[in-house]
Order: sequence, then structure tokens, then C-alpha cells
Amino acid sequence: MQTKNASSLANVLQICINHKAHKAGKLVQDHLHRTDQLSNTFLVNRLIALYSKCGDTAAARHLFDQMPLRDTFSYHAILDCYCKLNDSSNAYQVFDQMPERTCGSWSMIISMLSRNGPKEKALESYYLMRSSGVVPNQFTFGSVLSACGGLGNVECGRECHGVAIKLGLSGNLYVGNALLVMYMKCESINDAAVVFKNMPEHNEVSFTTMMEGLVEADHIDEAFDMFRLMHREGIIDCVSLSSVLGVCSKSVVEDFDGNEEKRHTTNGRQIHGLLVKTGFESDLRVNNSLLDIYAKHGYMECVETLFKNMLEPSVVSWNVMIAGYGKQYDVERAMECMKRMQTYGFEPDEVTYVNMLVACFKSGDVETGRQIFNSMPFLGLTPWNAILSGYSQNEYHREAVMLFREMQFRNVKPDRITFAVILSSCAGMGLLEGGKQIHAALLKTEFFTDSYVASGLISVYSKCGKIEVAKRIFNKVPQYNVFCWNSMLEGLSLNSLDTEAFTFFQQMLCEGMSPTGFSYATLLNCCSSLSSLSQGRQVHGLIAKNGHANDVSVGTALIDMYCKCGNVDGARQFFDLMPFYSLGRAGRFNEVEEIIEKMPYRDDSIIWEVLLSSCRVHGNVDLARRAASELFRLDPSNSAPYALLANMYSSLDRWDDVKDVRGVMEEWQVSKEPGYSWV
Repeated sequence: MQTKNASSLANVLQICINHKAHKAGKLVQDHLHRTDQLSNTFLVNRLIALYSKCGDTAAARHLFDQMPLRDTFSYHAILDCYCKLNDSSNAYQVFDQMPERTCGSWSMIISMLSRNGPKEKALESYYLMRSSGVVPNQFTFGSVLSACGGLGNVECGRECHGVAIKLGLSGNLYVGNALLVMYMKCESINDAAVVFKNMPEHNEVSFTTMMEGLVEADHIDEAFDMFRLMHREGIIDCVSLSSVLGVCSKSVVEDFDGNEEKRHTTNGRQIHGLLVKTGFESDLRVNNSLLDIYAKHGYMECVETLFKNMLEPSVVSWNVMIAGYGKQYDVERAMECMKRMQTYGFEPDEVTYVNMLVACFKSGDVETGRQIFNSMPFLGLTPWNAILSGYSQNEYHREAVMLFREMQFRNVKPDRITFAVILSSCAGMGLLEGGKQIHAALLKTEFFTDSYVASGLISVYSKCGKIEVAKRIFNKVPQYNVFCWNSMLEGLSLNSLDTEAFTFFQQMLCEGMSPTGFSYATLLNCCSSLSSLSQGRQVHGLIAKNGHANDVSVGTALIDMYCKCGNVDGARQFFDLMPFYSLGRAGRFNEVEEIIEKMPYRDDSIIWEVLLSSCRVHGNVDLARRAASELFRLDPSNSAPYALLANMYSSLDRWDDVKDVRGVMEEWQVSKEPGYSWV
């Protein structure tokens, strides 16, 4: 009778666990106490599992400590409780006391470390588990591969992959998806593709992981192909539709004539039609993704129509609207949207305020941006990064440095973005002392070896004439990205080490790094400085081979190189072949500004010089001043922008402005370079 009663109570407790029925569990515990059944290990294990699932750690631990006899499941239940809370101290204490460590207990510890770090310890625990003779299961591999992906440790990931194959787990859907995520995070697209191909079955996670990974690697067309395959296999749900719309939102503009952008927008509209056909148009997440794609491509009329038809918009929906207006430089409508949002009872969150900050800074309204920042009820790291970026992009470099100091006083811990932005401001000001202080602060952080931050340090020291320090920093970076290479290449060029820049570029190619348009434009500047037509032609050949000839900054640098090397006919021949439709010379300045906003690298003096020259032809004073200010920032001693600006003012009979420009030249001791001829 007692056994039958225990069995019934066990079933009741299992129902409580399934429904997280904490109060009902307490009643069962009272009953066990009254009937003297708290010595039943099986029933108490169920109670501990219930309290663990309900987050009542204290009650679970109290029961565990009072148990007269514990078994493996008792330890598992309380260990699971601490691991879910990421309470590593108590978890290790229980783990060390376990009479037998099973695959389940090892997996719990590894999962906790993989989630909450340090991830290196997750890998250490995995190897200890293997050395102790315990065989991992699919859940172990899921956690270990997650740690490998988080660390970018593809070698360890491949080793785990090999073990999974030996154990016959590589065909397991859970392990297969974990492998996909790991390889994608380690930027090993080919390995991920092989895993995907060899998986016996796929689900939404498999396809979504492949799509998002391909987008991050700029393989946009392959990401759309993956969605088409997913559609053919009939695996379509809200998550997958939202993900593929995200592909459309994140897709980059590859050509300056907008063909890629139009194609990706068309894909977005086709998917819009598909979700209407499949009945997902009322899903909030999908609707928000639709709003996002139309907003990012500038179709605000479509955004407004979609928004009006939404049954229950969320804070995310309002945030997308505000971001869309910000992209259109429409601060007033963004502000109006935020007020409407509050009128309808939605409280702005951090994203709302950050979107407003971005809208202000994109429009050059720094003062309003600072007012919004000061009015924020909470100041996390993201708003600090947003205002620092806004100040830096609008050339308020000194104010950015002061804000960074204030951030330190408020004990807000900077991340890699913070350091990269503030280093950019130090480089823009030529503030060597500030760069050194930030360098010293970086030595105490995990970001010192970050390639993105290192590229900022290289720029600071290069632009301040400390090229040897820049080289030492470059040589200490454990894993390079193209930004590091470009920063070093530009540094060599800025310090007139043009021959060394060529050697460095060859090393870049030998290391398997793919040069960008900025790399080629910088190298062509070196050819111009050396008046080396033969090297310039070799670079031109590489540019044509690698598909960068249509890049306007590269094309302009090529023309400049041919002219300065005395081959004016070659310059004219290439100029006539260029596709960009000379937007500046045609006076299409709205399109020019849109292109400038999408430029990945803005520190290209040639583009700003060409733009300033076009503004002089058409008398566009506002844009001319902006182009001139960029040129002054990049090279204050270069007389060309001063001369172009003065010539424009004189052609408009604005003699006071001409006088001001010449006054600035005298103040900065800038003298006009004498002309020269190759004839």
C-alpha cells in the first residue's frame, strides 16, 4: 500500500514539475512530512527537481541537506539547480562531493561554463571528462561546440567534430546544428557547408544558422538560395521568414548604381508576398522584420502603411519607425514618432533612445542629440557608444574625449566599440597623449589583442608620426583582420614609406588576406608619391582582376595616379570607362550624399577632393564646406582644399569668405604648392 501511495505521489510531483506548480509541490511536501515519507529518496529527488525548475534554490538545498540517503539523481537534481542559476561556487562544491560523476553531471558543468564563462574552462572540463573515461553525449557536444564558437577556436571544434563522428553522433540533428553554429562563428563557411550537406535531416535551426552565417560572410546570394531550398523542403515558419527578411535588411550595397540594393529590395517584396500567401502576415515578429527591411531601404511610405495596418504594434515596431526616419535625416518626424509612442502608452526603451541619438547625429544635430542623452532615465553602455560615435563622426573629437573621461568617472566599463571610436577621435585630432593613455588602459583589458581595437591604435600612432610604435602593435596582434592591414598600410603611406607599403601589401596577399577598395586606393597613392607608372599599372591589373574597378574611390585614385605619373591619356581613357555617371559633376548631390553615408571608409582624401571640385563647379557651398572640413581633418597642411574653397567663393563674389580662407591658411602656415609639369 505504501509503494502504491509513493507511486501516486511521484506521478503528482511529475505533473507539478511539468506545470511548475510550486504551491502544489509545497502541499505534497507537507503530506510527505506528515506521513513520514521524507526518507524516500525517490520522492525527495522529485521535490528537489520541482524546486529547481521553479527557481526555489533555498528549498531545494534544504531538502538535499536533510536527506538521510542520497543517490546519483539527488546530486544531479541539486547540481542542475545551481548550474541553471550560473552559481559556479555551489555547483563546483556539489560536483566535488559527487560519489560518481556521470556524463549528465559533466554536461551540466560544461553547459554552465559555456553559457556564463569563462569558456576556456568549459573546454578544460570537457578534456578532464574525456581523460576520466566518461563518454560525451549529444548535449555535451552542444555545449562544447558552443564554447568553441564563442572563442573562435575552430581547431578545438574540428577535434570535437572528429570525436562525434567516431561516437556515431555526427548524424544527430542537435549535434549537427551545434556544428553549424560553431563553424559559422569561426567564419569557416566551407566546413559549415560540408556539415549541412552531410546532415541526414534539417530543421528550421539548420537553415536559419546557414542563412545568418552566410549573411555575416557577405554571401548574400547563397543565403537567398538557402531560403529557396528551405521553401522547397516545406520548412517555413515565423522564425525562418523573419530571418530571411533580416537577410534583406542586412544585405550590403555592392554597386554604386544601386543595382544590388534594388535586387535585394525585390527579394524582400517577393518574401512579403509569400508570407501573405502562407498566412503569416499577422505575426508580430514577421511584421517587425518587414518594417525593418523597408525602413533600411528608405521606403518610409511602405513602412507607414504597414505600421497603420498592424493590430498590436510593439515597442520594437515603434523603434523601427524612429530608426527609419533617422536614416532619412528627418529628426522632426523621429521626435514626433517618439512622442506618439508615449501617447499610446509605450515606454521608450534603450533602443528607442539610441535610435533617436543616431537620427540626431546623422542629421548633424549634435546639440539635440546631447539633450536626448542627458534626458535618458538609464545610461547603459550602448547609449554611451552611440553618443561617442555621433561626436566622432561629426568631428567633435575633443568633446568625444571629454565624454569618454566622464564615462570612466561614472564607472561604465567600455567595450571594443568604445575603444575603437575614441581612438578614431584621437587619430582625428592627432592627440598622441590621449592615444597613449587609452593604450595604457587597454593593457588592463581583454580588448588589447582585439584586431578591431588594434587597428584604431595603429591609426593613432601612424597619424601622430610614431610609425615604429604602430608596427610593434601590428606585430603583436594574434589574429589579423582587413582593418588592421589597411590601418598599417595607410600608416606607411602617411609617413612617406611608400616602398615599404608595397612590401607590406605583398605580405598581405601572401597571408591570404583579400584587399578592399581602401587597400587599393592607398597603394595607388603610394604609386603617385613615387611617380611609379610601372607599379601603378601592376596595381591596376590586380584591381581589374579582383573586381574593384567600379569602386569610385579606387577609380579616382587610378586617375590621380596616371595623371601624376605623366600618363594623362591613360587617365582619360580610364575616366571614360568609369560607370558612377559623374554624379558630382552632374550636380546630383542628393545621390552623392547617400553614397557618402554608405561608404565603408571615409578617410579617403581623393573622394573629398573630387567632391569639393564638383561643388565648386555647381556652387554648392554647404557640401563644399563639409568636403573641405574632411580634407582639413585628414591633412591640415595640404593646400589643395583651401585653394578649391577659395576659388569657389571668389566665383560667387563672396570675398569675405575668400579672406577668411586665406586667413586660416596663414594661421596654420599652409602655403600653396607650386605647380609642376612632366613635359
